[in-house]
Amino acid sequence: MRLIFELLDTALYILSWLVIIRCILSFVRHDPYQPVIKFVYDVTEPVMRPFRNLVPVVGGIDFSPILVILAIYLVQGLLWKIYYMFL
Repeated sequence: MRLIFELLDTALYILSWLVIIRCILSFVRHDPYQPVIKFVYDVTEPVMRPFRNLVPVVGGIDFSPILVILAIYLVQGLLWKIYYMFL
């Protein structure tokens, strides 16, 4: 049981880093067809799209990555609280 929670936690941790990498890539010139960059965008876009629809871009700044990372940390915290509740 703990293994499942650790795998979910690790996946969420990796996703949060991919969102951070995507933010950094938005400031750097890059080739969108490069496989690694395409992977980052393909993995993070389905997660970021709903948040982008909730919060509009203000002054050219997209706040959806911040909300995504906060949501990931919230889900991670809830995940472990649920785990420890059933011990």
